[in-house]
Order: sequence, then C-alpha cells, then structure tokens
Amino acid sequence: MSMFTNLGLHRQKLVLIFGLALSGLVGFLLVGTPKTLAEIDWLDVVGEGGSALALAVWMMLIIGSRPAGRVTDLLTLGLGFMFLAMWQDNLDEFIRLPGEVFWDHWLESGAMPIGVALLTYGLVHWHKEQLSINQQLRKRERLFREHRFVDNLTQLGRVGYLREQLQAVFGPQQQLVLLMVDIDNFADVNRLHGHREGDAMLHEISELLLLNLRQNDLVCRYAADRFAVLLPDTDSDRGRQLGEELAGAVKHFAYKHKTTGESLYQTVSIGLASWQGETAEQLIQRANLALQQAKSSNGFAEAA
Repeated sequence: MSMFTNLGLHRQKLVLIFGLALSGLVGFLLVGTPKTLAEIDWLDVVGEGGSALALAVWMMLIIGSRPAGRVTDLLTLGLGFMFLAMWQDNLDEFIRLPGEVFWDHWLESGAMPIGVALLTYGLVHWHKEQLSINQQLRKRERLFREHRFVDNLTQLGRVGYLREQLQAVFGPQQQLVLLMVDIDNFADVNRLHGHREGDAMLHEISELLLLNLRQNDLVCRYAADRFAVLLPDTDSDRGRQLGEELAGAVKHFAYKHKTTGESLYQTVSIGLASWQGETAEQLIQRANLALQQAKSSNGFAEAA
C-alpha cells in the first residue's frame, strides 16, 4: 500500500486539521491588520513557522505510513492540534489583531495542551501496539530493526542484516547453528512459469520457513532462492533435526499456481555450520560450502 493510498484513508482528519488552519488564516485576514516588515520578528517566524512545518510533516508521515485505527487517529490529531497552535502563533507575527479579539489566544493556548494530551495518549497505545508487532516480527528481526536491510519481496532481512545479527549473538560458550537453505532447481520455476510466479513462490516458502521455526530463530533471504536460518542456543544435532524438519515442510508444501491452480512441489538442499568462534563472514562461508556439498549429495551436509 503506497503512501498516497494511505492518505486517502485519513481524508476526514486532513480536512479537519487543514480546514481549521485555513479558517484561522481567513479570520486573521478579515479582522487583522498586516504588520510592516520592520515590525516582524523574523527569528520568531523561523522558530514558530519551522516548528509548525515540522509538525505538519510528522503528521503526514504518520498517516502516510499507517492504516486507519485508533492509534493513528490519536497520533494524527495530537500532532494536528499542536500544528494548529504553532500555526496561529506564527500568524501573529505577520498580522496584528484588535485587542477585543480573543479567539486567537484560545486557539494558541488551547490547541497545544489538547494536542500534547492526545499525542501522549496515542503514544501509550502505540507502545502497546509495537510490543504486539515485535512478537509478530520476532523470527524476522530478533535483536534489532533496520529497514534498509529488509528484502522487499519476502520482507525478510538480507545478508547485511544476517551479519549484524550474527555479531549480536556471538558470545562465550554460545552454541549457534547457521543453516543455508537453497531451493532445488528453482530456475526451472522461473523458466516454465515466469518470474512473477517464481516471486510468489519465494514469498510463500519464506512464510513456510517462518512457521516451522522456534520463537527465537531467525530467517533471512541470503540471495535469490537461498535463505539463511540462524538457530541460537542450538548444537549441531538439534540443528540437523530442525533442518530436516524444514526440508520436510517444503517437500510437502503444495504451492498453488496463481493462474492455473496447479500444485507445484519443491525440495531444498541444506548446509549446516556450527559456530566455532570464527567471524560472521567465516561462519557464512562454511555454511555455503556445506550447502554446495549438500546439493551434490543427499540434500543435507554439515561443515567440518
């Protein structure tokens, strides 16, 4: 879903916030008197105007990247009312209002605490929402989050993310297994059914791998049709067992062709490497060497 599609979901909130801002501007122009250039405090203009612009940008980023819901409403309205307060304060720098006008003071002083209260309440619920999302993404990101390393097709971390994760879990007495999982003859899928079908299959197999791993394990897309599976607190025997379970899950997975509905079955080859105190790059290299052996033997091999 694109940012512009998301903006359409929040049309009413946008109309409310920017409608109030426009109404405030019209009200100032109707009853006020423009100040001369000499009377304008340009430092206040930059500070207050820049703050209003920043709040508007933050609000647009939130509603452009989130679906509709209570948390989005609270965050948007909170930032929106704070924007209105700074907007009205900035208008004061350009237009002088008569002394008997009181509504501008209410807008400046009233909108800010309302906005702060709504934003704070929204952040409390955002925190709860984020904890729930963290659980859903546990097998995709484990110890840290970095969107630059996320693969657009599978939504898994890429090889750079894998290296960072390996460095994070290395430690004294740590038992760690890295599996390299490669889909056999995947080029035939792209050749016979097209790259779009191949991409869809890759995405569904990545979801299948996630479903068949433990809570603290991690799956990354290493390259093309190859996945890396990080198994912390795992010895080689347990790693082999988990690898065989993954191979069995893929073997019995009946992927349905998006057009014909035909069932397409795949198999995988798996290379296993247990961490021996080396660097992340060396561990990855040993796992890849084991995978090469697996592809030329019975589909599973363990690095020496």
